[in-house]
Amino acid sequence: MFALVGHLSLHRHRQRTGKEGQVLHRSKRGWVWNQFFVIEEYTGPDPVLVGRLHSDVDSGTGYIKYILSGEGAGTIFVIDDKTGNIHATKTLDREEQAQYTLTAQAVDRDTNKPLEPPSEFIVKVQDINDNPPEFLHGPYYARVPEMSNVGTSVMQVTATDADDPTYGNSARLVYSILQGQPYFSVEPQTGIIRTALPNMDREARQEYDVVIQAKDMGGHMGGLSGTTEVKITLTDVNDNPPKFTESVYPMSVSEDKVPGEEVGRLKAKDPDLGDNGLVNYRLIDGDGLSMFELSTDSETREAVIKLKKMVDYETKRMYTLKVEGSNPHIDPQFIAWGPYKDEATIKISVKDADEPPVFVAPSYTFEVEENAPEGTPVGRVHAKDTDVANNPVRYMIPRYTDVEQFFSVNAEDGMITTTRPLDREAQLWHNISVSATEIGTCDTKVRVNIKVKDVNDNSPEFATNNEVLMCETVSPGKVIETVSAVDKDEMAHRQHFTFSLAPEVAHNHNFSLKDNRDSTASIYVLRKGFSRLTQDVYYLPIEINDNGFPALSSTNTLTIRVCSCDSKDTILSCNVEPYVLPAGLSTGALIAILACIVILLAIVVLFVALRRQKKEPLIVFEEEDIRENIITYDDEGGGEEDTEAFDIATLQNPDGANGFLPRKDIKPELQYPLRPGMGPTAANSVDVDDFIKSRIAEADSDPTAPPYDSIQIYGYEGRGSLAGSLSSLESVTTESDLDYDYLQSWGPRFKKLADLYGTKDCSIDDTERSQRED
Repeated sequence: MFALVGHLSLHRHRQRTGKEGQVLHRSKRGWVWNQFFVIEEYTGPDPVLVGRLHSDVDSGTGYIKYILSGEGAGTIFVIDDKTGNIHATKTLDREEQAQYTLTAQAVDRDTNKPLEPPSEFIVKVQDINDNPPEFLHGPYYARVPEMSNVGTSVMQVTATDADDPTYGNSARLVYSILQGQPYFSVEPQTGIIRTALPNMDREARQEYDVVIQAKDMGGHMGGLSGTTEVKITLTDVNDNPPKFTESVYPMSVSEDKVPGEEVGRLKAKDPDLGDNGLVNYRLIDGDGLSMFELSTDSETREAVIKLKKMVDYETKRMYTLKVEGSNPHIDPQFIAWGPYKDEATIKISVKDADEPPVFVAPSYTFEVEENAPEGTPVGRVHAKDTDVANNPVRYMIPRYTDVEQFFSVNAEDGMITTTRPLDREAQLWHNISVSATEIGTCDTKVRVNIKVKDVNDNSPEFATNNEVLMCETVSPGKVIETVSAVDKDEMAHRQHFTFSLAPEVAHNHNFSLKDNRDSTASIYVLRKGFSRLTQDVYYLPIEINDNGFPALSSTNTLTIRVCSCDSKDTILSCNVEPYVLPAGLSTGALIAILACIVILLAIVVLFVALRRQKKEPLIVFEEEDIRENIITYDDEGGGEEDTEAFDIATLQNPDGANGFLPRKDIKPELQYPLRPGMGPTAANSVDVDDFIKSRIAEADSDPTAPPYDSIQIYGYEGRGSLAGSLSSLESVTTESDLDYDYLQSWGPRFKKLADLYGTKDCSIDDTERSQRED
């Protein structure tokens, strides 16, 4: 059986053998036999003896071998296999590992057979004060209301110590304040920070930096310590009333300002923040309450005084207002510190302004009769200068209000007169403006409404001008129409129209008129037997009187048309039908007339067709060019493939006959101007023969130009032509029966050809010779 021997007298035991050979253990002072202790952070030169293992079967002969296994065995803890002594070879840190569990066993040194069962024991690391306290969550930030009572809790700070709290005082912490006195204090055991001074004012100082220390070993000397910072901010409370910086605020306003314009501003100061420093303003007294109003600027929190009504310098020159500023949010805890409001006086002086004139009436309404002559007075407008200077006022009518210039106004007295007669029927109302101006100021305008009074100057007339349709079979005494009248003038009370027939038809036998005395009249038929064939339209002049003052009348003509009706007096037709002639053409005569017309048309068409057929060949003949035909058939070209024949465009355009034409067979190096006397000739006077001769003469007289024209004409004979070559240039080397003796008679220009070809006996008929001569 193992026995554990402690080191440094920490663990002691006594052994004694019982009757049955048992090992008896007796502990003293609460020793635990299966535990060893070792001090942490040992820095000595030799390994620390932790303890000793001893087996009961170990007689000291050395045949027993001790083996150690478990946590740190062989690395941290080593055992002497003979003596059983255990040493710690490394420095231990309790904060890293507080204890180690190991297993000891005694075996036979030779056979390694266990002599006893394994025994487990613990090695505990004994703590020393090697870790200072730490504030893991610092720095700290705290807030506490200003004016808080002494002892008001601010916050709690807590430090931790890695040492063993169950052993000694290594982890027993005590808190103290190093910075922040006398404003704050800290409880030594709990770390709760509290206020230490009364009436701490945020407006005086808002932030405090406090340093708290935590010290182990119960705060005694030799203990380790740690510190942290706590930033404490005083929050605001409403402990300050608003205060105006001035007791009297002078302001001024000009009398020409309009309502709503700003007069001035003032502000009460409150050092509190947010809602605690909010100030509401109101007017509480003064003789200007009805003339001015107060509002609050939402951004600047200023009281804004505005004009409520227009002021007049000449009426009142000074106003007084009393304004109050108060806190809407009052803290009941500090209500005794009130009142939380302040008052100030505002004195507003009115400044004189050069105001425009003012009309005595807001608007004017006048009447004038129509057709009144030019210069008729309409009415007078009046404006006055309200300033002290009382300057004279001048009047005018803005043209845009009286475009047609019906009226004028006297610039000095404001009398409005007409410029020409007015017509009520054209325009009943004239709405104009009159402006009044004094020197150096802007003008003011007033509305003037002028009504044109009616004068009976228009004669009455029919309300409608429709024709009256009457049946041929109308019965005498029947009313065929009821006429009414209109008048452009105003109808006076009880005024009506009267109707009567014109004097020239007053005694007619066809129609009569009855005045109904209600501004209408009925038209009656006096006879029967009307016929459209005899007379289809009747004109009845009617005289209408308006009975006005002065009375006016007019004669209007009523048109009555006779119509054909059925038995129910329904109108069938009112058109005039032509009378049927007693004698007429027979059907045969009409057919003969139509046949003659058709024959004449056919003759005309045939004649036109014949004329078109006869004109076609004549036109072609006129358009042909005889010279072109001659050139075409005398051309000695080289056949179908010769596209370089003589250019006949020159013959077709005689206008360019005498002009300079470039050669086509060579590229000329120089351009020679026209020689004198070779200008263009009129087209109608050019002859083909003369043209050819002139070109020959020009070539002969030009010493710089060889005779290229012969090459141009005969240089290319062509291939594939069925007619063969017509040229005689190569005939000198061929067998030919042609006679060239005629060349001798052509003159000196053909002498060379005559010498070349005239020696042979050749025959040529007269027809071919004549063709060549041509």
